[in-house]
Amino acid sequence: MTEKREINRLLHGLRGEIPIPGDKSISHRSVMFSALGDTPVHITNFLHAQDCLSTVKCMEALGATVEFLGDAELVVTGHGLHGLKEPATILDAGNSGTTLRLMMGILAPQPFLATFTGDASLHKRPMARVIRPLSMMGAKIAGRDGNRLLPITVLPPEGQLSGMVYDMPVASAQVKSAVLLAGMYAKGDTTVVEPFTSRDHTERMLEAFGVVTEKQGTAVTIHPVRAFAAPPEIEVPGDISSAAYWMVAASILPGSDVLLKHVGVNPTRTGILDVLRDMGANIEVLNRRISGGEPAADIHVCSAKLHGTDFGAEIMPRLIDEIPILAVAAAFAEGTTVIRGAGELRVKETDRLQAVTDEFNKLSPGLVEASEDGMVIHGGRPVRKAEAASYDDHRMAMSLAIFGAAGEGVVLERPDCVRISYPEFYDILGRNA
Repeated sequence: MTEKREINRLLHGLRGEIPIPGDKSISHRSVMFSALGDTPVHITNFLHAQDCLSTVKCMEALGATVEFLGDAELVVTGHGLHGLKEPATILDAGNSGTTLRLMMGILAPQPFLATFTGDASLHKRPMARVIRPLSMMGAKIAGRDGNRLLPITVLPPEGQLSGMVYDMPVASAQVKSAVLLAGMYAKGDTTVVEPFTSRDHTERMLEAFGVVTEKQGTAVTIHPVRAFAAPPEIEVPGDISSAAYWMVAASILPGSDVLLKHVGVNPTRTGILDVLRDMGANIEVLNRRISGGEPAADIHVCSAKLHGTDFGAEIMPRLIDEIPILAVAAAFAEGTTVIRGAGELRVKETDRLQAVTDEFNKLSPGLVEASEDGMVIHGGRPVRKAEAASYDDHRMAMSLAIFGAAGEGVVLERPDCVRISYPEFYDILGRNA
């Protein structure tokens, strides 16, 4: 484990093609859903990183067969929608909130007991917003501290779950997905209504498995499902959240000209493109196509003079994971950027609003002011080299590394957490040094 890593200032721009790892959200779902089918599914461009490997281990413990043909290629074979078996051990979700929350939805209807644990960070993350709607359907879930925290045990329900209409207080793809997945096994239809539409990877992949969901406005309905019709292959597009670091780096480093190939451009995930364009970024989306049921494209980025912007709750479900790296773009832009409606960041791997404020201000004193649900970033201030903490949060670590590379450097504490989503990140940054 590397305790500290020094990132030096890049003296020139980024150039050439940069490989983008497979989308984390889609990689999770490809393994989970394939394990609910009864025919082999060949998955390519899988994200071979800690979070997604936690999902693989959980599905194996529940009876699925997983054969890796390479780091990014695997075959998953399940035993049908009702073929999961009681795990012999505690299921370890690691650092992955996606694994834990979606798996609670899948396991809530099952006729057996399963207990989850995770790493120290996941033990602090609240799960009540998933447990509450599942319990309304008839699920029996017990957790620590008033059914909020790990360890969490999912017990067999007393009979079949009941479908319902659930009005979500906050848009969340993970909560929506958990309720829809439980709804596949329920009696009657299940409808989730969001205040704003969150990412729809679950709905898109369910369609690839022959399951029809109905969408009306911000509401999604699923009917009871008898069986999955697993596709023979799933090709995972590149993760736009991982591409975001290079979009920002290429925008703020003079002389940059990069091509990011085969990136997922699902409309529920492209808020990063909209905000960067609003800031004056030079971004082209090329060669649009469909990859594994998901929109994909190549993204061409050249350096540009950025300016501040203002955005809030309506776009937040489309870019919540990209707020830390967008804060880097704002730091190097002219003028002030105001971010509102981002309160969900306080319950991520760490309190990202506070973490961005504390750590970015070390690199540029007075840069960020935090509010209850957002930040004000005063761009164009002087920057300096400093030591900064990652909080064992992969998105904080990568954002701070890009900040240092575009500024005067950074000494990053506990940098290895990037393995959760982008194991090659530092290698690629080093090749451009």
